[in-house]
Amino acid sequence: MQDNKDKNYIELQKSLMNKMLRIRKVEEEIAKRYPQGKMRCPTHLSVGQEAVAAAFGECIKTSDYAVSTHRGHGHYLSKGGCLKSMLAELYGKETGCSKGRGGSMHLVDLRVNFMGTSAIVGNSIPIGVGLALSAKIRKTKQVSCVFIGDGAIEEGVFYESVNFAALRKLPVVFICENNLYSVYSPIHVRQPENRCIAKMVEGMGIEATKGNGNDAMECYGILKNTINECRAKSLPQFLEFSTYRLLEHCGTNYDDYLGYRKFEEIKEWRHKDPIQSCKKILDDKGINTAEYESGIMPGIIEEINKAFSFAEESPFPELESLMEGIYA
Repeated sequence: MQDNKDKNYIELQKSLMNKMLRIRKVEEEIAKRYPQGKMRCPTHLSVGQEAVAAAFGECIKTSDYAVSTHRGHGHYLSKGGCLKSMLAELYGKETGCSKGRGGSMHLVDLRVNFMGTSAIVGNSIPIGVGLALSAKIRKTKQVSCVFIGDGAIEEGVFYESVNFAALRKLPVVFICENNLYSVYSPIHVRQPENRCIAKMVEGMGIEATKGNGNDAMECYGILKNTINECRAKSLPQFLEFSTYRLLEHCGTNYDDYLGYRKFEEIKEWRHKDPIQSCKKILDDKGINTAEYESGIMPGIIEEINKAFSFAEESPFPELESLMEGIYA
């Protein structure tokens, strides 16, 4: 017989698995339909990296802010962003979340305070810090979460923003998903050998934690504690999660044949797939995950199909509106 603590643990694992499955199925369907030529924007998929996004969705409030990177589909969805609007944006339609102007790399949903993704590495960092500053000035108890990759650590604006956040004691959480690569360049050719990013940032005057980005429950525990502490103390925090993208940097295919990643490395990370790891935990708890997944998957697939239909049937922007919203 399960006690309440065990039941709560299982329900949380199920919720994390649901979120990860939804993100992956959305991106797998994008990959499947992309060759049709109707989505004309570059797209960066996060297959293999769903755990951090799913855990984030369990910990954040709608009123909190979030900004992200070019690989931001999972963050957008976990924050509560509208799937229909996201897919319409990939199709360049007027009903897209950026009115068809931004594509996959420029997603925004002000309804849930998801303030945008950016194609420029590091570009969203000062925006997220600025949002934290506004929250502190207005005393709203909001937290601003800034998603970055390991490549953004090499941008000067990262250090300027961390320094400013530390100096002004801002309620901002920097969430670094370290997937070891910037396009085709491994981290060891870009940063000093044996550098721990979290330790380095800790030396800049803010609390930093490192975690397993493919363990959804570990991500949840770290994110929940960190966001709560940031909110209570109004102090910046930095998180580094080790993870791995299984698809190519930009596009919808596997690029194992290119040789910039060793087959042994890819195989090792496939064994660390966050969804499969979550299923194993539930199986060990006596949950038939195959049966459970078959029960929830029809609803996820139906939602995705309806969203794609919405995107395909939506109109393109009128030519007369081409210059609307352009300020520079």
